[in-house]
Amino acid sequence: MSKDDERPRATFTCTEDSTPADWEIIGAEFVRFAGDLPDRVLAHLELLAHGFGGFPVDRLTHSLQAATLAYEADQDEEYVVCALLHDIGDSLGSYNHPDIAAAILRPFVSEANCWMVEKHAIFQAYQLLRHTTGQDLRDSVRSHRHFDRAQEFCTRFDNPAFNPKRKTAPLEFFEPMVRRLFARPRRP
Repeated sequence: MSKDDERPRATFTCTEDSTPADWEIIGAEFVRFAGDLPDRVLAHLELLAHGFGGFPVDRLTHSLQAATLAYEADQDEEYVVCALLHDIGDSLGSYNHPDIAAAILRPFVSEANCWMVEKHAIFQAYQLLRHTTGQDLRDSVRSHRHFDRAQEFCTRFDNPAFNPKRKTAPLEFFEPMVRRLFARPRRP
């Protein structure tokens, strides 16, 4: 039996039959559950250590390197956490990992940083497609006001974060930043 099994529960079987008391229970449990978000994010990030996907470093090392590079370049804490989490969707969203990362971050980060994370694969695709088709998917977003931010992220922090010899800060270094970022949503 888990601790969650012992927690209070609403009594309805259909929301139409719910009571104010039921919603008080649900509201309190939501606050408790939301407070554990940093733990779940950090645990999920650790899952990225189990896959290279053909790259020179595993996905966790890549994420840590991107965040380390952003930190060393004096980017603000929100940006550093975005760099750390930009590929967190890899394990569940093989075809749309940036959407997953952006959905996790959206309530907690600026529109500019969210767009940067959400679109980073378009900028990364350039590296692949220039060797195969010559196609540049960046053309589809070139006029967007956050284009330069995403371009800079990929050029300075995402692209060079595949070096197996690079010294990288451990996940524990970034943990307080993750906890501060997820402490309170900044937008609905």
